[in-house]
Amino acid sequence: MNRLLSFKNGLLLNFRWCIALLLVLVLTVPAVAQRALTLSQAINNAFQNRKNIQAGRSDQVIRKLQTDALYRKYWPQVSAEYTYQYNPILQTSILPIGVFNPSYPPGATEAIQVGTKWSQAAGLTLNQPLIDLSVNRQINEAKLQERIVAAAQAQTEYDLAYTVAQAYIDINVQETKVRSAIADTSRTWVSYQLLQDKFDQKRLLRSELNKGKINHNNALQQYQKAVSQLIEDKVYLLFLIGRKDIDNADIVLDTSFMATPLLAVATHQATATSIPELQQLELNSEVSAKQIRTERAKYLPTLSLKGYLGANQYTNNLDPTAPNSWFGLSYVGIDLKYPLLFGEDKKKKIQQLQLQASQYEQQKEDKAAQYDKDAITAKIRMERILAELRLQEENILLSKQSVTIFQDRVSEGQESASSLNLEEADLQKLEADYQGNRKQYWLYYLDFLRATGKLNLLWAQ
Repeated sequence: MNRLLSFKNGLLLNFRWCIALLLVLVLTVPAVAQRALTLSQAINNAFQNRKNIQAGRSDQVIRKLQTDALYRKYWPQVSAEYTYQYNPILQTSILPIGVFNPSYPPGATEAIQVGTKWSQAAGLTLNQPLIDLSVNRQINEAKLQERIVAAAQAQTEYDLAYTVAQAYIDINVQETKVRSAIADTSRTWVSYQLLQDKFDQKRLLRSELNKGKINHNNALQQYQKAVSQLIEDKVYLLFLIGRKDIDNADIVLDTSFMATPLLAVATHQATATSIPELQQLELNSEVSAKQIRTERAKYLPTLSLKGYLGANQYTNNLDPTAPNSWFGLSYVGIDLKYPLLFGEDKKKKIQQLQLQASQYEQQKEDKAAQYDKDAITAKIRMERILAELRLQEENILLSKQSVTIFQDRVSEGQESASSLNLEEADLQKLEADYQGNRKQYWLYYLDFLRATGKLNLLWAQ
């Protein structure tokens, strides 16, 4: 009878191990069936598919077109003009007729109507700017605005890449948790079967068997939670990279990215050229300085070439083709303008722009100091967690050995079931803490890259 019972328990045990093996295969088969998605590919897919990124790039094109349009202010300005008018009341002028006719007194004048009832004019006017420093300053300012928009776009991509990397790391860690949960479930099932054998042999109390079952159920529950969270993390990553089939979470990631935690030893000093946010503040300060020069250029003289070519007609009747009624008119000249009063307070406007430039510079210095502090802090935390991971790996290995020993001793009646349950619970806690620290290490690594302006390493691989 005992041999038959042992045979039945052996079959059941093998059946449970087969289930665990199948679960492992389910998680690993997709890696063979489809190509793994690397972190670089995920980030670049997000850049290509996310609508806010596309909208930001369109804004860059708009800014470029606005700058190009400013160059047109240097182009010749030609206008065609035509007027045809009826003058019901002619203008009256006072002429000194005494000057033209000696028979009148020297101061004699006469009121005379000048013009005709009908008149028309047609011609071309040309205005060619020669010197206008304000336009040149506007173009330089517009170019800086282009760079500010580009920096804002880079910051948006920077933040998106950071979020994608976080989701990618979450999936990698969660997949490891699933595999650990499978191992925990299989191990607790083995322990439960050992306790079941002792209970069937009347060598164990029901309360001890129940504890073993509870321990196994807890492990099974953790496995279910891990699988559910893994699916949720994959759906979120699919959303971030712009995939439309987010309900299909069957994607495989490249796990080599997190195979071995390596401590970054690069310099932690942040520069305006490496971090888009600092670049924006620096460019805004430059724009304020450019605006000061543009403001001053408003009061500089402008020089342009002007010309006109046309003809006028004067008749007392509506007759556009009347002979000897058209008279040509043309001129070419230099137009120099020097503004004296502009209708605004130039001094206060310039002071305002100077204060704005100073504000941006102060904000940039403060933000750079914050990035520097974040980089140092992230590096310190990485070093601490890396040391903890090494100790935890050793503790997990020792704890697994202890669980195996306790399982053997329980089967031989040398240890209690409670001791085995406690050992397994301690191992599960060690593994959970290890996975949590492993995830936190990589999140600190992302913080380090972001604070040092090297986050682009993630998608430039």
